[in-house]
Amino acid sequence: MEHKGLSTNMRRILLLINCLILAVGICGGPLMMRLYYVEGGSRVWFSSWLQTAGWPLTLIPLAILYFYRRKTEGSDAKFYFITPRIFIASFVIGVVTGLDDFLYSWGGSKLPVSTSSLLLAAQLAFTGVGAFFIVKLKFTPYSINAVILLTVGAVLLGIRSNGDRPEGVTSKAYILGFMMTLLAAALYGVILPCIELIYLKAKQAITATLVLEIQMIMCLAATIFCTVGMIVNNDFQAISREAKQFNLGEARYYTVIVWTAIIWQCFFVGVIGVIYCSSSLMSGVMIAVLLPVTEVLAVVFYRENFSGEKGLALFLSLWGFVSYFYGEFRQIKKQKNKSPEIETTTMHTESV
Repeated sequence: MEHKGLSTNMRRILLLINCLILAVGICGGPLMMRLYYVEGGSRVWFSSWLQTAGWPLTLIPLAILYFYRRKTEGSDAKFYFITPRIFIASFVIGVVTGLDDFLYSWGGSKLPVSTSSLLLAAQLAFTGVGAFFIVKLKFTPYSINAVILLTVGAVLLGIRSNGDRPEGVTSKAYILGFMMTLLAAALYGVILPCIELIYLKAKQAITATLVLEIQMIMCLAATIFCTVGMIVNNDFQAISREAKQFNLGEARYYTVIVWTAIIWQCFFVGVIGVIYCSSSLMSGVMIAVLLPVTEVLAVVFYRENFSGEKGLALFLSLWGFVSYFYGEFRQIKKQKNKSPEIETTTMHTESV
């Protein structure tokens, strides 16, 4: 993928920043969603809506970037970069993301936090397969090893965790939530490579502004989709009533939902940022490797037991993470070694 105007060092810095933003979203999002359900929240469409409702926050960095362009380019600075074709593609993917949010929220209302590991494990596998078929991503032995290790570690957490069925949830509802979670994983595993495909087929420079515009349109479309669901389900009328019955109090109810929207927005910005700086598979690997952090936070905030299986899963996830980045390092080093040979060959040809 071309990153016009970005040096290698700048790309690495941006990748690090986006990884940190993604870490906030993937670690905090599931915990905040679970907090909503545990303390008395029950509106699945509303929970889905919160995952993308923070899209207006994207206008802040877009405004900063625009004023920077005005300063450097003057009155010739473009107000936006997204084309009608990219807008339509982003909107369609956004609607699918809205559906995925609903499936994930429904599963999250029936499953404990630790079981989200199975979602993340399946998502990584689906992302790897989707990236292979959709954007023709080439696997290396190191990336294959990383996918296997991260998947095994996450599945181990999901199957052998002590997070049993929550109180008040029937076996049928638990199994249905389990299936919804897997379906959400499969769907998002296809969404990530599709975002990468937009970048590849854009026929224009992929700038930070364009990436943020794509992300904003996706989240807007997902929010519209979930808003329709909320209207049909009468969720807007139920919010004030639910706030008064919330275990932590009415004021904290609104605090929880506001921060839930903000933290989930970090997830979406981080995901597309990592894809922009690297690949959809890298995004999937980051989501999977952050799983143990989410597990540790679940232990701290929800007092779940940190079993031997969770410790082993942490080890496997870290091993997979190191394997992936070692493979990337070798690939970059290999390309650098080839560059002088190409230059020498070119010079020799020109002299002849």
